[in-house]
Amino acid sequence: MELSNLETLPGRTIIRHLGLVQGSTVRSKHAGKDLLAGFKNFVGGELKAYTELLNESRQEAIDRMVQQAQAVGANAVINVRFSTSNIASGAAEVMAYGTAVVLE
Repeated sequence: MELSNLETLPGRTIIRHLGLVQGSTVRSKHAGKDLLAGFKNFVGGELKAYTELLNESRQEAIDRMVQQAQAVGANAVINVRFSTSNIASGAAEVMAYGTAVVLE
C-alpha cells in the first residue's frame, strides 16, 4: 500500500478513485505518566511519554485507514492528512484520512 500526502503520485497513473478512507483511535493519558508530565512542566523539555503516545496513536490510525483502503480494493491512499481533537478530559482522537485509489 502506497501512502502519499500529495494529490498525485509522481510517475504513477491513477486509474480509479475509490473515495474517502479513514482510520481513527481515541487514547487517554496514563495517570502516572500524566503526573510525571506535570512535574516536567515546571522544568521544561519534551514530554516523552506524550510523544510516544501520539506516535502510537498516529500509527494505529494509519493502520486502520490502510485496512479500510484494502477492503475497498485500493493499492494506494493519496492526499493523506491527520486530525486531532479532544474527546473528553484526558482523551484525544487521532484520525488519518485520505483518498483511496487504484494505481496502474
